[in-house]
Amino acid sequence: MNPLVADGPADPHRRARTALSVNINKVATLRNTRHLGIPSVVHAATLALRGGAHGITVHPRPDQRHIRTGDVHDLAALLKDWTQAEYNLEGNPFHNLMDLVRAVRPHQCTFVPDSEGQFTSDHGWDLAADGARLVPLIEEAHALGVRVSLFMDPLPEAMAAARAVGADRIELYTEPYAAAFGTDRQAAQVERFAAAARAALAAGLGINAGHDLNRDNLAPFLAAVPGVLEVSIGHALIGDALEFGLEDTVRRYLRCIGP
Repeated sequence: MNPLVADGPADPHRRARTALSVNINKVATLRNTRHLGIPSVVHAATLALRGGAHGITVHPRPDQRHIRTGDVHDLAALLKDWTQAEYNLEGNPFHNLMDLVRAVRPHQCTFVPDSEGQFTSDHGWDLAADGARLVPLIEEAHALGVRVSLFMDPLPEAMAAARAVGADRIELYTEPYAAAFGTDRQAAQVERFAAAARAALAAGLGINAGHDLNRDNLAPFLAAVPGVLEVSIGHALIGDALEFGLEDTVRRYLRCIGP
């Protein structure tokens, strides 16, 4: 296991290599189509951790269409036995997220500007509009001992503002890169993300990334975009697990990340 390297004295969950956090929302989506509790999100998380995942991510939405409140607590209990792993809660802090952050105190919370009932996350924060409202919630998360990451579009000019409102990290919304991968638009998108990452580093922010990353596009992204501390991957990884099994799939993604 690679040694942990801290963001600062209070953060033991920054790593020397890019960390893989497995998003298990889709496991809950399948479970919720029946009333049998199958498949178990706790068991899925356990398999991911056995495969070498560095953390577990969930996005409990207000309508509980996948991850439910009980899941958040059950996974917090599980991760007490996996002290090297990180627990990351995603969601809109103006909806249901903060009550869960207060209750379980995850290692990280990722603030995402989703509307209620939104199909999937599809844009980052507009800090000119929402920054002032985010400040007290970021301060509260810090008081609870929770790192804060803001879900952001790859806009270099927005990175200093993310730091100014108190964020520790940003999570780059990578769907535009994924959509362009393998096309003549790929190089331009790579440069957008690399420029945003450079600006984030210059502002003193840590960098996470996620959305539509997969086994094909992950390694090229990490090779081109500097300083990525963590990737959060769910949809493609859970899809691959149908073919390879969850533990082996995690190992395949870790090989994409490299040493």
